[in-house]
Parts: sequence; C-alpha cells; structure tokens
Amino acid sequence: MKTHHIEEAAKVVPNKQQLINIVSRRLRELSAGSRPMIEVDLQMGLADIALAEVAAGKLTAEASISLEAEQAA
Repeated sequence: MKTHHIEEAAKVVPNKQQLINIVSRRLRELSAGSRPMIEVDLQMGLADIALAEVAAGKLTAEASISLEAEQAA
C-alpha cells in the first residue's frame, strides 16, 4: 500500500474510521471480482486501487451508507 494513496484518500474522507470501512468494503468487492472504477497501474494492489477510487471521488461515505441500506432490505 502506497502512502500517497492513503494521504489523498484522507483528504476526501477525513474521518479515519469511515475511510477504513469504505476501503475494506471495496477491498472485499475487488477480491470478489468487481472491476476497478479507475484506470489501474500494474503495480497497484487492491488496497491501492480502493484508496485511489476514494481519492478520485468514486467512493464516498454516503455511497457506502446507501449500499448498506440496500443490502439490508
């Protein structure tokens, strides 16, 4: 995991606990075969991809909350 991805994602989601929750949920999705929402470099791991998606504004806390509500219904 590269530090600059963490720093950029933390600018978008400053709450560390929310960031951890968003990234961990996205890691599970990527591990299960979900396609990345950004252009991926071959040297990026799944955590880097998830963090870069947050930094790019593709994943937000609001989207994460609405996804939870959808899955609970």
